[in-house]
Amino acid sequence: MKEVLNKISLIGIVPVIKINDITQAVPLAKALCKGGIPVAEITFRTEQAEEAIKRIKEEVPDMLVGAGTVLTVEQVEQAVKAGAEFIVSPGFNPRIVEYCLKKDIPVAPGCSTPSDVERAMEYGLDVVKFFPAEAAGGIKMIKALSGPYGNMKFMPTGGIDLNNLNDYLSCSKVLACGGSWMVPEDMVTSGEFYKITELCVKAMEKMLGFQLAHIGINSENEEAARKTASGFSSLFNLSMVEGNSSIFSGDMIEIMKTPFRGQHGHIAIKTNYPERAIRYLAEKGIEFDTATEKRDGKGKVKSIYLKGETGGFAIHLLSV
Repeated sequence: MKEVLNKISLIGIVPVIKINDITQAVPLAKALCKGGIPVAEITFRTEQAEEAIKRIKEEVPDMLVGAGTVLTVEQVEQAVKAGAEFIVSPGFNPRIVEYCLKKDIPVAPGCSTPSDVERAMEYGLDVVKFFPAEAAGGIKMIKALSGPYGNMKFMPTGGIDLNNLNDYLSCSKVLACGGSWMVPEDMVTSGEFYKITELCVKAMEKMLGFQLAHIGINSENEEAARKTASGFSSLFNLSMVEGNSSIFSGDMIEIMKTPFRGQHGHIAIKTNYPERAIRYLAEKGIEFDTATEKRDGKGKVKSIYLKGETGGFAIHLLSV
């Protein structure tokens, strides 16, 4: 159960999909994966849900597929038999929760009040769906619930889009966000799957928030480094801050006192969520030098270098 939830957390966004035409299931799944979001919650609001899950798992096996809007134990059985790896329900149904726990099936029942959360805790759950998110108070409500229920994490769904995505994900109590803005029904119906891929890419870019943090320039020695740093500072009226191994001119130019990583130096890229960025880039075939990984006091990745160089520069991710 934990493994599935960890995968969902690393992806960060869970598209909520309604399949009306079974022939659209596999192309849609492939479009999501191509856009960097290899997960989907197939809602049981249509008769095609069970078959859609089956076809996706058969033809896109690396995709994480769950069943949503599950209202009965019978639907749980159908979904799991078809290949569903997690179950999501809009409300707290004790029969569904009990069945899933008995069968060791990851389940996230819908909760939006303190009473709902306490019922979930009685069953030993530490992740629930928060639905309908915006209508139920949004991120403010989640933060309020997190006070007395600090061990609970939430998967908010309902009213979430690019504009408020990071408002939710920046909260440590939010496991991932569900939504349908990247899978608009008209695009699915018309088969414009390339546009869905583009929307997924935009969603990932918004979530990860890649930005230039600083450029590191290698120097032969400390004297050369100080001269270079002084030159930048004079040109652009930047303050100089000297450390043990480097000198910063302003915030974005770091001059190394001795040759460091990269033929010419290194480039630091900021990201909102390093672990999610690592997952996203790894699926593009990027490898990381785990020996360079640094973590903060909470065990979260703070920085890590990619293997190899680009244009003679080593590259590392840096937590915002």
